[in-house]
Amino acid sequence: MKSRTFLLLSICLLGMAVSALAQTAQSLPAQLAQQQLDAYNKRDINAFLEPYADTVVVYMFPHKLQYKGKETMRNQYAGMFAQTPDLYCTLVNRIVQGNTVIDQESVVFKKGVPPMSAIAIYTIRGDKIVAVHFIAAN
Repeated sequence: MKSRTFLLLSICLLGMAVSALAQTAQSLPAQLAQQQLDAYNKRDINAFLEPYADTVVVYMFPHKLQYKGKETMRNQYAGMFAQTPDLYCTLVNRIVQGNTVIDQESVVFKKGVPPMSAIAIYTIRGDKIVAVHFIAAN
């Protein structure tokens, strides 16, 4: 009886460990997306760029290239961060599927002006965001 209880307990613990590992592996893409979102809202350019690959590519959906490279991204966002003190992005919904994160966002650029609705699709390879596809409402 003791060996059966031990076996059942061991199987239970193993299942919990596997589940925890799977959740950790699945959560890395979400963690990267959240890291850059938090830094965006603080307008901290260095923290914002940290989760991105040096070779990141940014598109308007589906495949209209906006720019390539982290340094170009730095130039794009540093100016916006400096010139837009009311800038704030609220996460409306997040879907994580494998190495892809889809964020539905509401972005305020200036207080008193209705926020812009947007969708950002992040592609992760390894431990970096390698591509972003934006869908912005008109």
